Amino acid sequence: MGFDMAIGLLGGLGLFIYGMKQMSEGLQKTAGKRLRHFLAAMTSKPIMGVGVGALVTSIIQSSSATTVMVVGFVNAGLMTLFQSIGVIMGANIGTTVTAQLIAFKLGDYAFHAIAIGAFTYLFSKSKKFQYIGQILLGFGLLFLGLETMGDTMAPLENSPVFIDWMENFSKYPILGILTGIIVTVAIQSSSASFGILLGLVTAGVIHYEAAIPILLGSNIGTTVTAILSAIGASLTAKRAAAAHFLFNVLGAAIMIAFLYIIPNFGGC
Repeated sequence: MGFDMAIGLLGGLGLFIYGMKQMSEGLQKTAGKRLRHFLAAMTSKPIMGVGVGALVTSIIQSSSATTVMVVGFVNAGLMTLFQSIGVIMGANIGTTVTAQLIAFKLGDYAFHAIAIGAFTYLFSKSKKFQYIGQILLGFGLLFLGLETMGDTMAPLENSPVFIDWMENFSKYPILGILTGIIVTVAIQSSSASFGILLGLVTAGVIHYEAAIPILLGSNIGTTVTAILSAIGASLTAKRAAAAHFLFNVLGAAIMIAFLYIIPNFGGC
């Protein structure tokens, strides 16, 4: 990877992460403080906890933020370990909404969203419209960053060294999982690591078989934020963070088994 390509990749990633941050902040401001009370109150039953976790994560666009809130609630005694596990499972479902949103090819509308969002955010006198403008601005920047990363990494499709490296991920899934974990821990966002991965897949650089282990690794890497938030917390809070980690590891193990043990699973 040359210097220009590295700068393009980092610049695109910066736009992506900043756009995600702006969109997330706008959504959280729109939802208001009632979201926290809703999370703490509506978790009396496991199935309800799953639904609440998925809903809250879809709104704030971050499973890490949801699980950190859950760990905090457990530590404060506002939520039991039993209740927290349901919400954590729901958070893992809710974060797929972000991934699906990113997967839609909406790059052609990036500048439209940026223009409308920026003007609404900067010149509207209504707080509500400012928040909506912030969401649109973040949405546009997110897809502009994604497009930039895809265009920058397209030449790697013809790189023999990179192709051989990616083929190792297909042969040895553990390498892909470790890569996903390391990248997600480094940038502290599974959505951002998915954005990089999607850019590579869109550019034809990574095939489906190699991409899945990296994606599974990013799901494990995102649990580090909750684990760090549990340091110094109560034993129950630490168990909630551990449940998040074990849930994602178990899910990754099951998917690897399906993909590489069951013949032709998922069209592999």
